Amino acid sequence: MNTKPIRTVDDLNTALLRIEQLWGAASNSTEGNELEVLAMLVEKYEDEHFPIPASDPTEALKFRISSSGSLDCLSRRTS
Repeated sequence: MNTKPIRTVDDLNTALLRIEQLWGAASNSTEGNELEVLAMLVEKYEDEHFPIPASDPTEALKFRISSSGSLDCLSRRTS
């Protein structure tokens, strides 16, 4: 295991390719441990460089209602 910090997009892509190779490795094996460490490093890099903003609860609810078709059902009940 030659794991190093992820500092660039190239480092990220290299780590993601290695994760793909290691996917399915047994827990607590050498490969499984490498997979776990790489996943943590990727998560840290992505959290810092590609943050996902918190959603507005009202907008999230509106989206959920509209995407599930519930809005049509609610409209029929109130008319």
